[in-house]
Amino acid sequence: MTTWATTLTSASPVELDTGTDAEVLMARLGVALAVGLLVGLQRQFAKQHDPDDLFAGARTFALIGLLGGLSAHLAVIFDSVAIFVVGAIALAAVVAIGYAASARGGGLGVTTEIAALVTFLTGAVAGVGEYTLAAAVAVATTVLLAAKPYTRRFVSQIDEQDVKATLQFAVLVALILPVLPRDPMGPEPFDAASPFKVGLMVVFILGLSFLGYVSIKILGARRGIGLTGILGGLVSSTAVTLTMSERSKSSAGLLRALAMAVLFAWAIMYARVLVEVGVVNADLLSEVAVPIGAGLVFTGGWAALVSLGRRRRADEVDEGDEKFANPFSLGPAIQFGLLYGVVLIGSKALSMWLGEAGVYVGALASGMADVDAITLSMAELSRGDGTVSDAAAANAIVLAAASNTIVKGGLVWTISTPQMRRLVMPAVAGAVASSVALAFLF
Repeated sequence: MTTWATTLTSASPVELDTGTDAEVLMARLGVALAVGLLVGLQRQFAKQHDPDDLFAGARTFALIGLLGGLSAHLAVIFDSVAIFVVGAIALAAVVAIGYAASARGGGLGVTTEIAALVTFLTGAVAGVGEYTLAAAVAVATTVLLAAKPYTRRFVSQIDEQDVKATLQFAVLVALILPVLPRDPMGPEPFDAASPFKVGLMVVFILGLSFLGYVSIKILGARRGIGLTGILGGLVSSTAVTLTMSERSKSSAGLLRALAMAVLFAWAIMYARVLVEVGVVNADLLSEVAVPIGAGLVFTGGWAALVSLGRRRRADEVDEGDEKFANPFSLGPAIQFGLLYGVVLIGSKALSMWLGEAGVYVGALASGMADVDAITLSMAELSRGDGTVSDAAAANAIVLAAASNTIVKGGLVWTISTPQMRRLVMPAVAGAVASSVALAFLF
């Protein structure tokens, strides 16, 4: 065989490629057919109200996938790439004719036509036995095609500031982060941090926050206050607390919805802690899972109880029209980077000078402002040489989360109405008491 054919047939072994040659061929073409059918079903569903504008439906896409798989398989068997090229050219010609006909009718979209070409190539990938790649591409293609209404909603929701902030983040990730020095910033305790390490954590936290921000933009804030609390918790649980507490003064009929949003945001904060620890130091996750999980379960469970007691009035409008700032703004990124660096170095210094007690004091103080910085710091310092023990790091994270929850409870107490306080404050006591008790007493 020539080099190209050898490369195709010598790919990593796949479990489906077992049995006789005929069985292998049937498996490959079956996957190619399924790939086309999956994409075709989505296209036909999307065009069900305008079938005359449909270039290809489920059957045609299934045949396109089969054509790709068969072309690639025959090209390998006969050691001739020309067979695959002829199949690709034939499909391209059909796609071009279909697009020309659509354009004459006023349609200028090429999504379905491009999807047909992708389906052909994906079928070809399946035809040479790369089932995992073929399945991944097929699912990704189908998800992208189905996401049209959500992407349109997202584009209609963003403004110039969003575009600017996102471009700033792209510059940070692609241009600034790779060239940041990776060496420690100095002798102990400054060796706990490096510019690259700080930058990487900034990217991680901003990316996590942006996930919630994009979700709100795509789904729309008018899906409800409860959903806004959940997604807003990814952006900033403190912002959700402030917004909902303030709104309680003018929305007496929405007190339970507002309280539920606050509690859901707090639950997401605890979930964020678990994700951050798992990403930075998976070995530490077992130490924090139970106490932090208790905080998550208590706040989330209390939110569910509050929601069960809701009695929507006939004139109640649960719009959830809160606004959240784009987390990719350069100012907050710099602030978090500085905070993380200070907490990282400060935590190591306190550990060196005062032992575990110093770490706990630092965690309590840091958690009042931001729980992410101390969580990432403890996860980092407990890795490798173990500047901080796993037990101390886990306890510090729990204390920081408790401190942060108490501060947000204080915001509810000072800003919201007495009725909302009665709904929210039991969760503060329960989450803090359960998490701290599980961390230090058991």
